[in-house]
Amino acid sequence: MERPEGWCFSALLSGSFLLSCLLFSHISRQQRQPYMDELFHMPQAQQYCGGHFRQWDPMITTLPGLYLVSVGLLKPAAWLFGWSQDVVCSPGMLRFVNLLFGIGNLYLLNLLICKIHHKNKAAFGFQRILSSLTLSMLPPLYFLTFLYYTDAGSTFFTLFMYLMSLYGKHKTAALLGFCAFLFRQTNIIWIIFCAGSLVAEKLTEAWKVELSKKDKNVSTSTGSLPESVEGLKFLVGYLMSFKNVKTLLILTWPYAFLVLAFFGFLVFNGGIVVGDRSNHEACLNFPQLFYFFSFTLVFSFPYLLSPQKIANFLLSVWRQPVHYILLTLVSLLLVCKFTYVHKYLLADNRHYTFYIWQRIFQRHELVKYALVPGYIFAGWRFTDSLKSKSLFWNLMFFACIFVATVPQKLLEFRYFILPYLIYRLNVPLPSVPRQLLEAGLCVVVNALTVYLFLNKTFQWPGSEDIQRFMW
Repeated sequence: MERPEGWCFSALLSGSFLLSCLLFSHISRQQRQPYMDELFHMPQAQQYCGGHFRQWDPMITTLPGLYLVSVGLLKPAAWLFGWSQDVVCSPGMLRFVNLLFGIGNLYLLNLLICKIHHKNKAAFGFQRILSSLTLSMLPPLYFLTFLYYTDAGSTFFTLFMYLMSLYGKHKTAALLGFCAFLFRQTNIIWIIFCAGSLVAEKLTEAWKVELSKKDKNVSTSTGSLPESVEGLKFLVGYLMSFKNVKTLLILTWPYAFLVLAFFGFLVFNGGIVVGDRSNHEACLNFPQLFYFFSFTLVFSFPYLLSPQKIANFLLSVWRQPVHYILLTLVSLLLVCKFTYVHKYLLADNRHYTFYIWQRIFQRHELVKYALVPGYIFAGWRFTDSLKSKSLFWNLMFFACIFVATVPQKLLEFRYFILPYLIYRLNVPLPSVPRQLLEAGLCVVVNALTVYLFLNKTFQWPGSEDIQRFMW
């Protein structure tokens, strides 16, 4: 990062932290008591603050990473400033830990963009800074930094792990991956992603050598179907060699160790969920992949959606009608046979997904099928925007997205945060006007979310508790 760019980003970081602190103060004054999942997280953190590390709420489904980090940050501050137990473990102080993670995410996103796009000479400092700011304002992530949820810390350690892996510090990356796993068990997927990135790089190099020997001009990036078939044949042949597999294991051993430890955890715990498993059952909810593509299309619409892109898609359909007919039929079958609706989605009217499901999907039985062409377009744009990445990187990334989304029965946008951020970090940087439009969308959605949360409260029949709208 050049000096003027560094100064600009430092000013942005300070300004963002100041604005977030003001917003945090206003939200905390309005909602002083624990809300939603905070009702489980805050008492557990307070138990840890009091030194009661053996007490555990059986309703909590994640490992204690958030509580351990909170105690590790707040206890030294209490000793230094002479705070009482009631102050150091209060809801406001616990939420402030996530505010620190939020500003850390902005910093890490900027470092990742500078690292991933350092070869892009056309991109200038303002473009990189604006991109990192926009990604840090992704509405589900930004809003949850003001509450005591696991998302901000989970994102922080996952992004930190990814950054260290890109710099070749794989032992450090694995340690950070373990921290991310302690925040949310499903982060094992992104540990595998970091290992897979290494493997994809090695495979791409080997394939280039193989193509040069055969004097072929097949591209190693994602391209046509024949090129993809050639790449898959090479992949199978490469993995059939014990020597090649041994080389890959030596290359990725810090991550492989964590994966082995994860399988040990599964056996010991009897599953991936800690605590309440009845409401977190895994299933093959294939439409979750469609929802993720749609989520990406909405929040990256200035980059993914344009008349030219739509025309290119229609031209692709015209040129390959059989391919798209088969894809549509398969998608319709997946929507028909594998759409699962969690009871929380139908019952909890505090979440946006409740209203999306009620006012779109439940209007008519055929609506879920009518949306399939939109899903296909969103998936096509998603794939097309990653064509600069190698075939093997794309295979690995799509496998990780599949595992991260499909087994989830409950539709929650916060499950899309990490796959979305990793996707946006790896696509070419949009132009400044498109980025400004994207940032404007995030600002509007965040402002609307905070406004609804603070001002449009309601009560359930038979209850005096104040309810608020949120992600």
